[in-house]
Amino acid sequence: MDERDSIYLDAVSIGSDGANGGRKSLYLSRQTVYHSAEELPTDGTLGRTRAITESMLNDSRANGGLANLPYEGRPTNGGGILKRPGLTTQYRPETWNRFQDGKRVVDFVLAFNGHLQNDEEADRKRKIFQENLIREGLEIEPETTQRIHFIKIHVPPEVVSRYCEHMKIMMPIVKLKDQENIITEEFSIGGSLVRFFRRPMFRFVIIDRDKFRKREYRLLHEYSREKCYLFDADAPDFFTPSIRIAVAHFILERARFGLEDEKYDIGLRKLLNDQVYLDAYPLHDGSPDLPELECQRTLLLEEWASVIRWIKHQPLDHIKEYFGVKIAMYFAWLGFYTHMLISASIVGLLCFFYGLLTFRENRISQEICQDNTTVMCPTCDAKCDYWMLNDACTYSHISHIFDNNFTIVFAVFMSIWATMYLELWKRYSSDIQHRWGVTDYCLLAEPPRPQYLARLKDTKKTFFNIVTGAQEPSPPFWTKKLPSMLYSYSIISLFIVLALSAVFGIVIYRMSLMTTRNIYGNPDDATTKLLLFSGTTAVINLMVSTVLNYAYDYVAVYMTDIEYRRTQSEYNESLNLKIYLFQFINYYSSIFYIAFIKGKFPGYPAKYNRILSFRQEECSQGGCLVELCIQLAIIMVGKQVIALILEIMLPFCWQKLKEFRSVLGLATEDADNKGPGGEQLICCNQWTKDFNLLSWHDRSLFEEYLKMIIQYGFITIFVVAFPLGPLFALLNNVFETRLDAKKFLLYYKRSVPRRVRDIGIWYNVMHVLGKIAVISSAFIIAFSSDFIPRLYYKYLLNEDRTEAGFVQHTLAIFNVSDFEEGAAPRFSKFTNVTQCRYQEYRNPPDHPDRPYKRPLFYWHMLALRLAFVVIYQNVVSFVQIVVAWAIPDVPGRLQDQIKREQYLMNEYIIKQEKRLTDRRKGGGGGVGRNGTLTRQQSSLDDYGTASLLEEEEEATIRVEEEKFGAPPRRRNAGGGQTTADINERFKECEIVTSRV
Repeated sequence: MDERDSIYLDAVSIGSDGANGGRKSLYLSRQTVYHSAEELPTDGTLGRTRAITESMLNDSRANGGLANLPYEGRPTNGGGILKRPGLTTQYRPETWNRFQDGKRVVDFVLAFNGHLQNDEEADRKRKIFQENLIREGLEIEPETTQRIHFIKIHVPPEVVSRYCEHMKIMMPIVKLKDQENIITEEFSIGGSLVRFFRRPMFRFVIIDRDKFRKREYRLLHEYSREKCYLFDADAPDFFTPSIRIAVAHFILERARFGLEDEKYDIGLRKLLNDQVYLDAYPLHDGSPDLPELECQRTLLLEEWASVIRWIKHQPLDHIKEYFGVKIAMYFAWLGFYTHMLISASIVGLLCFFYGLLTFRENRISQEICQDNTTVMCPTCDAKCDYWMLNDACTYSHISHIFDNNFTIVFAVFMSIWATMYLELWKRYSSDIQHRWGVTDYCLLAEPPRPQYLARLKDTKKTFFNIVTGAQEPSPPFWTKKLPSMLYSYSIISLFIVLALSAVFGIVIYRMSLMTTRNIYGNPDDATTKLLLFSGTTAVINLMVSTVLNYAYDYVAVYMTDIEYRRTQSEYNESLNLKIYLFQFINYYSSIFYIAFIKGKFPGYPAKYNRILSFRQEECSQGGCLVELCIQLAIIMVGKQVIALILEIMLPFCWQKLKEFRSVLGLATEDADNKGPGGEQLICCNQWTKDFNLLSWHDRSLFEEYLKMIIQYGFITIFVVAFPLGPLFALLNNVFETRLDAKKFLLYYKRSVPRRVRDIGIWYNVMHVLGKIAVISSAFIIAFSSDFIPRLYYKYLLNEDRTEAGFVQHTLAIFNVSDFEEGAAPRFSKFTNVTQCRYQEYRNPPDHPDRPYKRPLFYWHMLALRLAFVVIYQNVVSFVQIVVAWAIPDVPGRLQDQIKREQYLMNEYIIKQEKRLTDRRKGGGGGVGRNGTLTRQQSSLDDYGTASLLEEEEEATIRVEEEKFGAPPRRRNAGGGQTTADINERFKECEIVTSRV
């Protein structure tokens, strides 16, 4: 058995079983969630549908399979009988995204090549899979009029209701009395000023409320069919399209396509991997090409995804309704991050302009530019000549622009900014989480992956899930979980070492190029140096990193597969962390080398420090900080420009290529791979049009997060060397937001809505990057800039307390007769050179005791550098702690609102349950057999009473039973609930109330 096949084993199947005569409790369904095809039967309408479905399936088997499944005799929502319609390839607005009856909406689509011959195994799997979907209550309609066959899936309301309860989806409840008074504005001077100026001055950034109407405020509660009085489930828009899509995908991922003893044949993912189905996707809401079809997608394209709307706020609630919480949370975070970059960009511009306005008055630059007598030692062995100090005049001016007195202020600001950004994001996201009903969502509530259950099929160890109340299988820690983790991260560490080795190899290449670059041309030619020295290393770095990226991605996926990750979210986060660790090394290693290693330990002309006989690189004429700034500018700005171009060009080209191949009939080949698989695919409805779009996969959103987190590292870890980084990041993100929106809406299939509580592991990554940024800024200021040496010279060595003579102080003297063998220039345009200068703190050659050794003040300066690192890190860390403490994660206003909501909701539930109990005691009607009030009674204002006729109440009971498939409650001989049942319900209400 292939090890990879063991990941497809078990799943949950919640269906109906009329034989059992009643619906099992949801608690028991969770206990059996790990057994194949375990069903939660219902009575009423679902039971009758089950009987009809079984007879239909039996007839279909006799008539040649599910492809010939008859439509005659199938019940519709209106109670009638559906006749088989004639399927055509003509455009019909009424069936653009619906079944042929024009009423039932297509929630999900399965596509496969219907012209492939001699593929009986795939036909058998599709037949069994679709039969099981019907048993689950889904309604399907095949469309076989073209080369690509489509299976349209509709989720009936009773199935949505059943699975919403199982998936613990938070749904809006009925409007309660006095709920308008729950939301109160929290008074603050800052908030009042913002509201005062926002209205007249910033009205142009507010989205158009006529187009994006604000949702009516409703309290949210976990959906339960037993508390039907809480929900207005009769409303046509109560179960939104995103909920129906999520339910359909949940069923598809857990339906079988094999026999009961074939434990690996479960789930849509396996069928897609085996090419049984070409694709599976939910439908977009309309098409921009058809303006007569008013849809949410077109509105989002025009008002949100358009670049000309870049200054407008994002309609986050509408994005959430269309794409789900996961994608909406990404855009909420990206918008918040972009807004926070405004303040960082302003301070960065101030730092840049300060250096730009003062570089001419900089004393150090003046000394370098006016010095025409100091001869500097060559920068490489034998091939390089001496050079004059004033050759570095331009570089010294550039260095001052980025390395000035304002730099340390900017570094401290950015360290505090990073903490404020994270704390304010937690505060901002808490409101979003509450509004979207994901505050209490956790991974324990997420169903286990079928692949995870497959590997634990035979395990005996279990753990109690406190959220679902179920006993779940658990991998033994010492024999399975720990070995798999050690093996996985050992391989990951090996690849990280390989990445570092590649960087080390490039550094060695740069060192070797230093001594041989003159054979390619004039070594003094700046163009040749730029193209040869930087260009070749960049090309090699790109090739090596690209190859390692592909290899590492494959290894990361394989290593994550062998780990025991319970849920899909845990799996994705583990995979994201592995890939980010590699990308961190891949993107930042060369920058770390320039910032902290290059030019720090070169030695001196009489004794250079060498690696593999190659002389180490020295900083350029302007210092390593200038090189670091140039490197950051090229990598960050260059990659962003290229990424923005590819952001829209690549999806556009791939989508058009796929559409072109589909139109020509080249999308798939026949069974013998000899040619096209049939006629052209005519886009006559939404599912055929969406078929040509790019497929959405689990890592689609990961790529977007990765780009932004890499950018965040650039503007925090190395921002000291490039104060314009936040500004370029801001400009990039303004366009990134709109281009991502356009890409998701126009070129990708609609994603399956998923619930998440936050941005996941990326918050922790940014938190770690903030800590690294403090240490990095401290070391860059202390060791890469001349901030500490200037202060030391000005206040401890120079009696005038000025920087006059600082340049000469930093240059050591070397006697050219002391060159080590092979280091002196072979040919030189300078004559009569007896001494040269090099940038180091060393004794002169005529020192009586320690020539060319470190002087005492060097060690004093080193101690000051290290002391600065310690002080800077502790002071900034203390300020970060104070800022984090001063900004609460949840606003006080929101905390009070949550308490008031819980109190009001619990009061409503208690009153309704009390009235329910009173009616049972008195033998009154108005109570359904599922233990809830009738719809008429629960909709009364102020929890008032009403006199309902017994006949109306009994009719309501029957409607509720048929609608919700409610199970009969335990009753005593008199027809009422037992005292134990009543006490149990009151205990539940008391427990809920006590939590407030």
